[in-house]
Amino acid sequence: MKRAVLLVLSCCLFPIFAAGYHIIGGEIYYKTLGRSGDNTRYRYLITLKLYRDADFTCGDRQGCIDRFENPVTANVFTSSGSKVLSSVYLYISETRPLIDTLRNPCLAPQAQHLEVAFYTAVIELAPIPGGYYVSSQRCCRGERLSNIYDSEHEGSTYYTVIPGTESRPFNNSAYFNKDTSIVICGSMPFTLDYAAYDEDGDSLTYNLCSALTDGSVNNENTSTTPPPYNTTVRYIPPYSGSNPMNGAPGISISSKGLITCTPNQPGKYVVTVCVNEYDPYTKQFLGTHSKDILLTVFNCQTNITATFPSVLANCTEDPALHVPIPNSSVAGYSSAYYWTFGDGTDTLTNNKTLFYHQYPDTGVYKVKLIVNPGLACTDSTEGTVYNYPGLKAGFTTSGVCKGEPIQFNDTSSYYYGHITSHVWDFGTNDSAVTPGIQQSMAHTFTKGDVYTISLTLRTDKQCEKTVTKNIRIYEVNPYAGNDTILARGQQLVMQGSGGEMYSWTPSDGLSDPGIAHPVLNYNHDIAFKLRVSNQQGCFGYATVSVKYYTGPEMYIPNAFTPNGDGLNDRFRFIPVGITTYKYFRIYNRWGVEIYASTDFRNGWDGTFKGMPAPVDTYIWILEGTDFNGKQITKKGTVTLIR
Repeated sequence: MKRAVLLVLSCCLFPIFAAGYHIIGGEIYYKTLGRSGDNTRYRYLITLKLYRDADFTCGDRQGCIDRFENPVTANVFTSSGSKVLSSVYLYISETRPLIDTLRNPCLAPQAQHLEVAFYTAVIELAPIPGGYYVSSQRCCRGERLSNIYDSEHEGSTYYTVIPGTESRPFNNSAYFNKDTSIVICGSMPFTLDYAAYDEDGDSLTYNLCSALTDGSVNNENTSTTPPPYNTTVRYIPPYSGSNPMNGAPGISISSKGLITCTPNQPGKYVVTVCVNEYDPYTKQFLGTHSKDILLTVFNCQTNITATFPSVLANCTEDPALHVPIPNSSVAGYSSAYYWTFGDGTDTLTNNKTLFYHQYPDTGVYKVKLIVNPGLACTDSTEGTVYNYPGLKAGFTTSGVCKGEPIQFNDTSSYYYGHITSHVWDFGTNDSAVTPGIQQSMAHTFTKGDVYTISLTLRTDKQCEKTVTKNIRIYEVNPYAGNDTILARGQQLVMQGSGGEMYSWTPSDGLSDPGIAHPVLNYNHDIAFKLRVSNQQGCFGYATVSVKYYTGPEMYIPNAFTPNGDGLNDRFRFIPVGITTYKYFRIYNRWGVEIYASTDFRNGWDGTFKGMPAPVDTYIWILEGTDFNGKQITKKGTVTLIR
């Protein structure tokens, strides 16, 4: 009876599902640690290396991850395809950053930022004829790869073969021990050391081979496909496993594992290298080990251009004579920058960051920048520094009310020059320009609001500076109510509004002349003036007239002349002591209603359905309620005269 296989690992058996577009390559290999305690099994350290694009982020992709999963799974099969263990969980033991930056002064700066993770687990297997396959499979590869169709949904298979009893079950597999990142430029030759290491000193041969897919269907996240593993990814012609990258000369690998190529097209390419392992004495074939990696070919060409502002005016408030000088040149990562400052000094730097140059005095200086001096890829430019600092811009205001002049007082000063003009922008459509000697001006705002006020200074030393402030303009909107007709003895609540404080004059008949809504008890015609103000000191006036008639009553004329002369053009009633109006209707002699309203202020304009009504006598009827609660109904006739 065969002994059961013991698996030494965590018992956290949970599924791992995610779309890892950031995983761009990997390999799996093993090391024999020795015999088990009962001497019937070999103990193997399984190592899975995965590489990821460290600059990749998922954004809003659903089901996407942009970090290394932990753990990941592997599966163990016999050579005939039978699974011998439950899934093996491998945990991260180490991660390393892999960074390369193109340091060529004549080429565009490019960087490759990768990361590698080492996953490990220890398993025990009894030696059997044919040995074992240890594999890890996954979806998906990187996005928009240049040599594989639909790479986002193309899976990966990494596997290694442990020899059987007919060979060396205690073997240590070869693996690729040189983890590196490399910036590759289009149309430029590159060399990449892809040599593998074998602890047993076995003979190794190399060839470019096809990347393996994971055997999943419909973009499943994981697969446990048994061997043999010969389903390759779908290469886009003319690419293939032996020709994964176009070039002139094309890509190749030497007997020592050295990859060379002069690629002629930028893009991202999956490159797979197979290393074949042979016993150095018996020449027996022990197995093939492969590794996938994504190589990115950059367009590194650039037009080296020296650039900084052609005019640098030192207009800072600080009167110190050091001038900030920016560098916005288009250059390589390791380009050199040679500056001459027009004051007899110069400097050479490899840094593009903003720096300050200390001048000995004020003045106008010619500055020159040379990028990559002495190289073929050089460029230069010149500019002018106006070094007259000490310009302070500022202003104060006085006044806060709409309709009153607001005083703007310029508090600006210039240590090394003279202010020649002020440009005021009042936050409306209004602006004003005043000469340098004029320190203040006034402006009247027609509406209360918050206004953004800006003052721009111009000087005799090429300096210009703007200062901005927000100011609030307050307003009152005085209102004393509509002119009113009352019946003698009728009270009226005054309708003041539009501010915070109120004052009625005269105070005759008012319950309190200092509030917005005093009660009026009076019997003679009177006109009131209302002063409305606020806490900021803004004020305004409004008036209202109150007339007294005998009433309660409704006064209705018996004729009107709608001829457009502005005199007696509308037929309307005058209510005295009437508080509510139920209806006011007008009929022609045939009983047709031609007008209806309760608005006594407008009345009838003498038209019917938009056309002038004929000269005639019309019947009207009116009903309302007086201030005593009594219902009043009136009927009569009116003559329309033209």
